[in-house]
Amino acid sequence: MSHRNLVVLTGAGISAESGVPTFRASDGLWCGRRVEDVATPEGYAADPALVQDFYNQRRRQLAEVQPNAAHRALAELAARWAGGFLLVTQNVDDLHDRAHEETPPAAGFELIHMHGELLKARCTRSGVVTGWAGDMTADQPSPHHPDGVMRPHIVWFGETPLQMERIQRALAACDLFVSIGTSGAVYPAAGFVQAARHSGARTVEINLQPTSGARLFDEGAYGPATEAVPAFFDTL
Repeated sequence: MSHRNLVVLTGAGISAESGVPTFRASDGLWCGRRVEDVATPEGYAADPALVQDFYNQRRRQLAEVQPNAAHRALAELAARWAGGFLLVTQNVDDLHDRAHEETPPAAGFELIHMHGELLKARCTRSGVVTGWAGDMTADQPSPHHPDGVMRPHIVWFGETPLQMERIQRALAACDLFVSIGTSGAVYPAAGFVQAARHSGARTVEINLQPTSGARLFDEGAYGPATEAVPAFFDTL
């Protein structure tokens, strides 16, 4: 079967084998912290020092991990894909970016971090986003506005994911949608498969095991991402 327009959604499961902690553990904590304390606007307003320290630690951890075979399989596919290819990741790490630096993509490729990026910061007054690899203090002065401070460029609970209009246009035009390493339980990403089905696309779930939404997909491939992802894309 020939496909022209591809949309791939990735979640924490694709980076887990690289050593990146999944977003929320079975005890409801993220790296030992309540999600409400470190991943909501209210948590940031209540204790900006705690939140900044939390993301400073996450940023430092990125230096200790590398892209794995699943990230590289997507980068290799992007390099040879002749049509439109939108890769949407819910992950805030930079492992997709690094994999595509190693294997530059073809012209039709685009990467969207819908939940933001650890290695970027945003001015609270101007909204300007800039690269930021180092630590940030609780009251980190903004170079973009005299009354602004810099906060992590992360989409917290209660905030709108990034570039949703662009993502919806791609889903409406795609003929193949692949969901990798995501539970499919958090909206709006959980609704992507239904949008793709509405456009008539072939839909595929790749995960460690079937998710609660597996019935919405035409087919599934299950196992570790470093094995299942390269195996599936080798068939295209």
